[in-house]
Amino acid sequence: MRIFLTGATGFIGSALVPELIQAGHQVIGVTRSDAGAEALAAAGAEVHRGTLEEPAGLRDGAAKADAVIHTAFDHDFSRFAENCEKDSQVIAALGEALAGSDRPLVITSGVGMGSPGHGQLAVEDVFNASHPNPRIASELAGNALLEAGINLSVVRLPQVHNPVKQGLISPLIEIAREKGVSAYVGEGRNRYSAGHLLDAARLYRLAVEKRQPGARYHAVGEEGVEVRAIAEALGRGLKLPVVSIAPEKAAEHFGWMGMFAPMDLPASSALTQARLGWQPTGPTLIADLDAMRY
Repeated sequence: MRIFLTGATGFIGSALVPELIQAGHQVIGVTRSDAGAEALAAAGAEVHRGTLEEPAGLRDGAAKADAVIHTAFDHDFSRFAENCEKDSQVIAALGEALAGSDRPLVITSGVGMGSPGHGQLAVEDVFNASHPNPRIASELAGNALLEAGINLSVVRLPQVHNPVKQGLISPLIEIAREKGVSAYVGEGRNRYSAGHLLDAARLYRLAVEKRQPGARYHAVGEEGVEVRAIAEALGRGLKLPVVSIAPEKAAEHFGWMGMFAPMDLPASSALTQARLGWQPTGPTLIADLDAMRY
């Protein structure tokens, strides 16, 4: 297939491009920069210039493809709600490009959308329409496309990691450097689900090849890693003391990360593994944190 890929030079996209090409697909990769265009061309992908701020340009590029995978997202968390709404507009535009066809569109969300409530295990067959996370806008936009007959599926991400980057844990590293301590909230028993970057890339490929309308998949290799264990790994790597922060002090210590630091976000991928034959094989989150060059 000719696959139109947003976020092609991002953390996940840069792993997904070779995954798709090695499986025999052609990739049309979206980038906004000259450096990104050079990297995509070197990887064997066709280049499409575009940005999230101009959905019409992405729609035009998607119209030329057999399938679309949308991994791009603006990770400026100081404008998180606004960026989630921007993502929903991009999803709507990509859907317009595929209207009247069976060409698949795979979008991206977070595993939390599959949790019935705080601390409850997120599963693929649950969509919590009342979830307070603004990222729900992506799946609501996806649901609207499903109702319009678009062949859409969703890959939900946990903390995706390798030894260079680890989702929401990367900003925790910068906060620890700034504060001089590696911290967790309360007892630190809350959990983050996690998945290795290469496992996530393989899952996107399988999802677009499966072409199953309405399917939701979880890129989860570990159902729940305690945040205290994460903080201890960062403390080892940064050679900093590990401390507990009282819940009422979380916002003061963590800044914008204060809303995420105490969250309990376990998630399962049992249904994903059964339905796609996908098996996570990458290193664990703690192994990648221990392998980092701090």
